[in-house]
Amino acid sequence: MIELFLLFIFYHYQRIEEEHIKTNLFLEMKNYSLSFDDKRFDIDIIPPSKDKKFYEMYEDKNALYILVPFQDEQDVLKIFYPMKKYTLLVDAVKHTLYMQLFVLTMIAMIISILAALYSLGPIRSSLRLLEDFIKDIIHDLNTPLTSILINLKMIEGKSEEIESISISAKNIAMLHQNLDCYLKEVQGVSERFDLKAVIEEQVKFFTPLYDYLEWKIEVPTYLLATDKNAFTSIVYNLLSNACKYNTSNGSIEITFDTGVLCIQNDSYGVEQPERVFERFYKESERGLGIGLHIVDKLTTELGIKNI
Repeated sequence: MIELFLLFIFYHYQRIEEEHIKTNLFLEMKNYSLSFDDKRFDIDIIPPSKDKKFYEMYEDKNALYILVPFQDEQDVLKIFYPMKKYTLLVDAVKHTLYMQLFVLTMIAMIISILAALYSLGPIRSSLRLLEDFIKDIIHDLNTPLTSILINLKMIEGKSEEIESISISAKNIAMLHQNLDCYLKEVQGVSERFDLKAVIEEQVKFFTPLYDYLEWKIEVPTYLLATDKNAFTSIVYNLLSNACKYNTSNGSIEITFDTGVLCIQNDSYGVEQPERVFERFYKESERGLGIGLHIVDKLTTELGIKNI
């Protein structure tokens, strides 16, 4: 907006300067007609013209000129200034104005950046405090979650209520691990583990929650060497989305072939597939729109191609 305003001002000022140059040349031509003492101007004698008046500025493709009476008005004296020289004068003015515009633009940009940094400072501080707060909550949740899961394993005799509490506790534990991986940078700790075991563990976790879905799994034993927690979070988020956004009595198919892990469901499709990895993007009221963004972040940090 500031740049457009400056362009408008300088365009206006340029037009004024061009008119100023013409006015000065006109006055100097009139003075020249009295003394003929100025090497910048040339003269010519031409027949009179009914269409043109004396002592007014005219221009054509070759020159700026005025007409003055000569020898009882039988002939007319033409005093002219070459158009090439006039163009050079205008170009010099334009060059000066462009330099001024450039300097002012740089100053405006610096002021805008400083103002933006000053305005965004409190927002950055608030976001940093919020992130630290979330990290502290995640850290504090770790101990009670671990205690709940250990005690559930120690309870003798299983019931439907205990099983429901166990599933809910495991769900919270997975969400905890998911957020912990998202907020932390992947440390690059490489460990060897079986892809099939990770898939089966996650399927076992989601099956009771979505018992109406049909599961088809064709994943062979395959050793991976990468960050296990981060990779588990990737699988968790992909399966979570596949379950949430599925059709009634739909299915989920998991296959692995030549280095490609594929998770498919019976969803109704995505309206804007190019946006699915954007943070908080979602096409329904369900979820937060952060799951696939976490997948994108973690796969990038692990060097996994994400499609």
